[in-house]
Amino acid sequence: MRKNPVIPYAIIAVVGILTVIVLSFIGVSQREDIANEDGDHQTEEGEASAEPDVIYENNCAMCHGGDLSGGMGPDLTQVGADLSEDEINDIILNGRGDMPAQSHLSEGEVSSLVEWLSEHQ
Repeated sequence: MRKNPVIPYAIIAVVGILTVIVLSFIGVSQREDIANEDGDHQTEEGEASAEPDVIYENNCAMCHGGDLSGGMGPDLTQVGADLSEDEINDIILNGRGDMPAQSHLSEGEVSSLVEWLSEHQ
């Protein structure tokens, strides 16, 4: 009797597909948990928490670096010495060069971020 060489591959394929399905359901559940956690950080008015370091980490760090030292975007370690609060605010709201406007941020988040960045001198 000859063994069918396709059967082990079929079993591996079925196990792989089932694993992907299970991991997808786990991922969806985790995404819902994360969304619920984000909802816990809302203020009474529904506006997101305006902690500037958190806002920076979530919106700016990927380009400007976690320590403000730059990367794809410019160094911001001394941005407060180089730009006024109005200039920083304008750049955040309207973008500049390759930086896109951060129009998804609330007014409170922008104000908090501008004040925080202007202290870096």
